[in-house]
Amino acid sequence: MRHTARVLQSLERQAMRAKSTAFIGLGRMGSEMAFNFFSKTFAESPDTRFVVCDALPTSAITFRQNFMAQFPGAHIDIVLTPKEAVHASQTVLTMLPSSPQVQTVYSEANGVIPALQSLSAAELARSLFIDSTTLDVGIARSVATEVTSAGAQMVDAPVSGGVTGAKAGTLAFLVGGTEGAFALSQPILTHMGGRIIHCGPSGAGLGAKICNNLVLGVQQIVVGEAMLLGQKLGLDPRILAGVINSSTGGCWASSVNNPVPYSLADKSPPCERNYEGGFATALMLKDMLLATDVAASTDSALPLGKSAQNFYAETLRHRPDLAQKDFSSVYERLEQMRRKD
Repeated sequence: MRHTARVLQSLERQAMRAKSTAFIGLGRMGSEMAFNFFSKTFAESPDTRFVVCDALPTSAITFRQNFMAQFPGAHIDIVLTPKEAVHASQTVLTMLPSSPQVQTVYSEANGVIPALQSLSAAELARSLFIDSTTLDVGIARSVATEVTSAGAQMVDAPVSGGVTGAKAGTLAFLVGGTEGAFALSQPILTHMGGRIIHCGPSGAGLGAKICNNLVLGVQQIVVGEAMLLGQKLGLDPRILAGVINSSTGGCWASSVNNPVPYSLADKSPPCERNYEGGFATALMLKDMLLATDVAASTDSALPLGKSAQNFYAETLRHRPDLAQKDFSSVYERLEQMRRKD
């Protein structure tokens, strides 16, 4: 009888776990991504269960309160450790600040990988991990190897589109992993984004993201430089932005994230909200450092990338208040430099 009871309990736990998805990391990006995914999934399958976890328990509590206010019938639980999240959920998504946090969440005592050791072979085979953190490619591959060696599946799926895209559900996911893991991740990522691109094996998504943000980081600085130069030449910022955006200088950093307030007639970039609510300058500096580090390890020349990295670092040394502001706020540092001239 006891054996039968244990078997039934195990089967019940596995059935509950199969219906549950966990999201670990509820910062600016993660909270918007989780909200989109949970809301769309709940609309399709009201019996689905959700689990949230964050290093700051208050973030998880606030997220649950906000979600339940809009979806009062939803099943959403809070856990305190990634290990608990893995025990509760067959699918686990992570969106963390950088490499150290990924290593903590996946590899430390109460993390993902130790939790996998307590699952059955059948549970492991059905377990999927999706990490959307932008981090060191080597660390991402190491973590993925540990997860897959345990018997589960994993993809790296960093995103392009920022907080605005996360909120609107228009993110692009740059996915690295096996064809099988990519196929499993597609329906989940579809609920959070607009485009899903399989870039190649483990780490390829991160490589693509780092290259993309290298371009973006350089562009945002030069757009600020051009907008300031144009104003010195007597140009109205709206006219100048219109010229750039309809000419060969056109780019996202100018047409969507222009750093000059009211230069875009049909958009409201972060500069119009005191640079709040965008992609933090500190995170852009982190991405530029990732790019220059991987360039050094592959003997690739990055003269502009290195200069841009130095400028973001110098900006935060002189203006630490811009660390959590949108990275287009480097425009304020450029203005400050102009005034000193």
